[in-house]
Amino acid sequence: MQVRDLFDKLRQFDAYPKTLEDFRIKTYGGAIVTLLSAVIMFTLFVSELNYYLTKEVHPELFVDTSRGQKLRINVDITFHHLPCAYLSVDAMDISGEQQIDLETNLLKQRLDSTGNPINETPQEQKIGEPTSVTNEITTEKLDPDRCESCYGAETDDKRCCNNCEDVREAYRKRGWAFNNPESIEQCKREGWSESMQAQKNEGCQAFGYLEVNKVAGNFHFAPGKSFQQHHVHVHDLQAFGGQKFNVTHRINHLSFGQDYPGIVNPLDGHHESASSLQMMFQYFVKIVPTTYTKINSETLYTNQFSVTKHSKTVSSGSGEGGLPGVFFIYELSPMMVKYTEKQRSFMHFLTGVCAIVGGIFTVAGLIDSVIYHSARAIQKKIELGKAS
Repeated sequence: MQVRDLFDKLRQFDAYPKTLEDFRIKTYGGAIVTLLSAVIMFTLFVSELNYYLTKEVHPELFVDTSRGQKLRINVDITFHHLPCAYLSVDAMDISGEQQIDLETNLLKQRLDSTGNPINETPQEQKIGEPTSVTNEITTEKLDPDRCESCYGAETDDKRCCNNCEDVREAYRKRGWAFNNPESIEQCKREGWSESMQAQKNEGCQAFGYLEVNKVAGNFHFAPGKSFQQHHVHVHDLQAFGGQKFNVTHRINHLSFGQDYPGIVNPLDGHHESASSLQMMFQYFVKIVPTTYTKINSETLYTNQFSVTKHSKTVSSGSGEGGLPGVFFIYELSPMMVKYTEKQRSFMHFLTGVCAIVGGIFTVAGLIDSVIYHSARAIQKKIELGKAS
């Protein structure tokens, strides 16, 4: 008896009293409300589960104290009317370091007038290598041990210039303009001027990456061989005989460092059409150092950036100084952003599921009750109307 009394007392704590099956009324309206509630409940549950399975990213902001790191610049840019043979890529920074006529880690793909690649695979043209098929054919007949003149541009480490590119490089190191290729035997033999003329209507896609010091600086794409003259950066345009350049371009991709989940590179896919010849496009980039720590503790050191742009015509008739081309002037923020991935709380997920189930069940019960009692009230009025 004591055990039965104990169970009877325990039963009194039941907060969910059950009605007898005989007193339950099932209606079509209740069935519709139940089905709709089930669909809504399932949809919200899937949404809550998807939210729980995604990683939570916590941002933090603090002073950048990193030192000695290199800045990697990933670039992919297409020039629709500027041939690869005309294009030079240079980088320089406020520390005084200069990388002239960059070709390491950068590839140039020749494009025809419709924008299609001319060669199946892009090539990395290095100083001193043949620049055309004609060059390769003519040099086969020459003495491999020859030592041809550099036309006064010889240095202690470069006494011989056996092809046109050697002469151009020797001139560049001397800071001399390469303005008369027809007077240079190597260039005349290789048909350098004819090759330049043949590529006049081509385009070029330059892609790859640069590694620079982590300080403010700039890198640019411009026509003409670049060199230093009296501590001034100069591009030799005399070899093109006064030709004007169309610098219409499309930035397929530009980023600083590795990509991380959710990164937005504001210049990707950006197209600029030159409204006139001899235009100079400048992009002023503000770089924010960023670290992204994944949930497995792997850390990516990368950067975000914002950008503003400016363009102008630099032809002599306009009175504006400068060089036709595309210039990226960047500086780094002293602040660093840190993103950290974290797993969302399971208890938060459980609380959300309970709120969904309980809330929809309660609201559905209220709606069902309103429908049921409204239907009964209408039915009684109809019956009273018929009786009278």
